[in-house]
Amino acid sequence: MRKSIGLVLLVCGAAIAGDVGSTIQLPKPNIKGGMPLMQALSERKSTRDFSTEKLPAATLSNLLWAAYGQNRPDGRRTAPSANNRQTVDIYAVLAEGAYLYQYKEHRLDMVASGDLRAATGRQDFVGQAPLNLVYVADLAKIAGNSADDKLIYPAAETGFIGQNVYLFCASEGLATVVRAMVDRDALGKALKLRADQKIILSQTVGYPKRAQ
Repeated sequence: MRKSIGLVLLVCGAAIAGDVGSTIQLPKPNIKGGMPLMQALSERKSTRDFSTEKLPAATLSNLLWAAYGQNRPDGRRTAPSANNRQTVDIYAVLAEGAYLYQYKEHRLDMVASGDLRAATGRQDFVGQAPLNLVYVADLAKIAGNSADDKLIYPAAETGFIGQNVYLFCASEGLATVVRAMVDRDALGKALKLRADQKIILSQTVGYPKRAQ
């Protein structure tokens, strides 16, 4: 059963309910319920066949909160980060544009207009699935750290976020896959990233494609 419990990042057409503009204020996430953890772990898998069916705004909201939302009053979040640096930002690429997730305000701010979904990966399905998440490391937050830290910290943080998305999708009957096949230079230009911002991975989300 498909529950409308979260919002998602990339949509085709009007992939989310309601108007899409330069700022999308997400509805308050529903942080109760869901599939039991052990069952979600047993259902977790990668899928590369996606329906173009739209994702509800509530699902996007819940998804982003599960991925890396604020879960404590002190600003700490649903995924761990080294020294609480919070080095990774989530970009939601929609058919209408690409958006940066602002976790404190729980909203999406547009950074680039137009359909950039196909730019988020080298596989054909990324341009048709309703949502693609792009995980971007802000190396300015660890500028004084060693080269190893700059590699390991954002990579580990991205892994935690991606697994949160996997478990959310398993709980909600959604399909997802994390992807490394990305033209990072081209996508970085499209997202207007700084030189000290680096794309780590992308993750596609949508409903599983139905058998014909």
